Amino acid sequence: MYSISSNINTQSTDFLKNKEAYQKILEQWRSRMAEVTNPLSNAAIEKHKQRGKLLARDRVDQLIDPNTPFLELSTLAAFGLHDNQFPSAGIVTGIGLVHGREVMIVANDATIKGGTYMQYTIKKHVRAQEIAMENHLPCIYMVDSGGAFLPEQDKVFPDRHDFGRFFLIRRGCLRQVFHKLLL
Repeated sequence: MYSISSNINTQSTDFLKNKEAYQKILEQWRSRMAEVTNPLSNAAIEKHKQRGKLLARDRVDQLIDPNTPFLELSTLAAFGLHDNQFPSAGIVTGIGLVHGREVMIVANDATIKGGTYMQYTIKKHVRAQEIAMENHLPCIYMVDSGGAFLPEQDKVFPDRHDFGRFFLIRRGCLRQVFHKLLL
């Protein structure tokens, strides 16, 4: 077996400048991911917990098989919009193992504006369903939603290309799941 040799000088000025710039970008990404996935406790989170409810990511953790990974999708969706009031666009989506089977999981985060859907929530949800269909993955929905975010109701109009696609695709995913269960 042969090895690939490199002519990169890891002590060169250019390399060290690039490394430093990359480290800054990586730190910014880590900071944003932590902000979105580990929100500081707030009134909505406390109220949710007092009602005996689990947070969205905690529900996902309990659903997937123990000691298996969860590939979360679009974690930074809607970052920086609406004063960051919609972390992860208010919904957790990703692929995990449930009873040894890869599945697409969609979980509303009811601590974010009561689980309401804004335009990027819908885009993220529809994209998760498209990935599930393309990869023949059954979908598991953990719904705790307050419907449409009223200030954006004009952007979540139920037509074929926006919010209506959500229902059209969901029906297709359910059809796939039932078909696979019957096999």
